[in-house]
Amino acid sequence: MKKKGTVVLLLVLIVAYFPVFAGGQGESSGSGGKAPVTLEFVQWWEEQVTPGVFRQLMDQFESENPGIKVQLNSGPYANTKEHIITGAATRTLPDVMGLDGSWVNELANLKAIANLSDLMKQFNYNDSDLADQTKINGSTYCIPVVNFMYVLFVNKDLLGNMAEPKTWSDFLNVTKAVTNPSKNVYGWILPISLETPNGIQNDVMSWLWASGGNMLKNGKADLLNPNVKKTVQFIKDMYDAGVIAPGAFNTKEQDKAEQFRNGHVATMSGTVAFVNIIREANKNLNFDLIPTPVADGYTGKSGILYAYWGGGISENTKNKAEAWKLLSFLLREDINSRLSTGSNSFPGNKKSTPDYIKSDPLAAKAFKIFQNNYLINEFTGLPVAENLMRVFDEELQLTLEGKQDVDTMLKKTQAEWDKVLK
Repeated sequence: MKKKGTVVLLLVLIVAYFPVFAGGQGESSGSGGKAPVTLEFVQWWEEQVTPGVFRQLMDQFESENPGIKVQLNSGPYANTKEHIITGAATRTLPDVMGLDGSWVNELANLKAIANLSDLMKQFNYNDSDLADQTKINGSTYCIPVVNFMYVLFVNKDLLGNMAEPKTWSDFLNVTKAVTNPSKNVYGWILPISLETPNGIQNDVMSWLWASGGNMLKNGKADLLNPNVKKTVQFIKDMYDAGVIAPGAFNTKEQDKAEQFRNGHVATMSGTVAFVNIIREANKNLNFDLIPTPVADGYTGKSGILYAYWGGGISENTKNKAEAWKLLSFLLREDINSRLSTGSNSFPGNKKSTPDYIKSDPLAAKAFKIFQNNYLINEFTGLPVAENLMRVFDEELQLTLEGKQDVDTMLKKTQAEWDKVLK
C-alpha cells in the first residue's frame, strides 16, 4: 500500500509540474486549452513583396489566431521548388506551401498535397469569390492566392528615341540597335537553364500565346502547328543575331531582374512582381512595361502569360485545420488586397482591389494590358509539366547551337510529349 501511495504522489507531482501530459495537450492563452501550433510556411513570396509586408500579414494572422504561430521559410523560387519536391518524395512537406501551377499535377498524383475541395467542404468555405482554382480530376489541390501576368520590361534610357516595339520584326530591330557587347549591353535575356526550365513557359511560349497561338489541342501536344514553328524560329533568329545576353543555357528566372536592373539588358519578359524588386535595387532605373510584341500581321487580342502564387497544404500535416485557417486568411478580401498591392499582382479574391492600380502609373498600365487581352498558361495542371518544359528546353538548346533544325526539334519534342499527354 505504501508503494502504491508513493506512485500516486509521483503522478500528481508530474501532472502539476508538466501539465502537457494531462490529456496530451498543454495550455496556451487564447487557444482553447490546446497546445500552440507552429505552421511551417515555405514560399518564395516574401522576397518578392514590398519589404516587411508579408511578415506583417503573418503577425496579424497570429494576433487573430493566438494559438497558431507561423514560421516563414522564405527563399528564391528555385530553392522553394527543390524544398517541396524533396519533401514530397520523403513525406516531409511543410504544413503550408507556395506552389507553382506546373508542380500541382505531380504533387497531387503523389498524394503529397491535400484535397482542398474536401477542406473547403469540411469548413463550410464559400469559394464563389475565388478568381481561380487548380483542379485535378475535378478536385482542387491549389488555390491561386495572387496572379501575375507577364509583360515586356524595357529600359527607356537604352532604347532612347526608338519607338516601342509592337511586332517581332520591331523587337528584333530594336534589340539589334541597343546590343553593344563591348559595354556588356544586350537587347534581351533568355533564361533556359535545364535546372529550372520554366523559361520555356515564361520566355518562349509567352511569344506564341501573345500572338494567339497554342501548343495544345484538346489537351494533347500540338507542337507541329505553324505558329509553334514560327515562334521557335523567331527565338533562333534572336539568338543568331547575337542580341541575347550570353549564358542563356545557364541563366535562371531570378537572374533576369538582376541583369535588367543593372542595365545589362534592354528588355526582359517578366512578371509585374519584378517591379518592386527592380525599384528597390535601383531607384534611378528608367523603365516601362509594354505588351509582348506579336507576330507580324497578327491583329487579334493577345494571350497574356500568367503565373500565380498558389497555396497548398501538405496531405501529411497533423495541422490541416490550422493550415486551412492560414490559407483562407490569405484569400480574405482585405488581406488579399494588401498582398496583391505589396506584390504588384492581381488578387486571388475577385472582390479584392489592389491599391497600386490607383497610385502607380506602371501598375495602371499593366492593368490596362490585362483588361484588353486574355490570360493563358497551357502548362498549368499538366502532368509532369516541368519535365515537358525540360524536354522542350533540351531540344531547343541543340537547335540554338545549330545541331538540328527547327522541324527536327519539334518532331522529336512532339514524340516525347505524346508519351505523357496521351
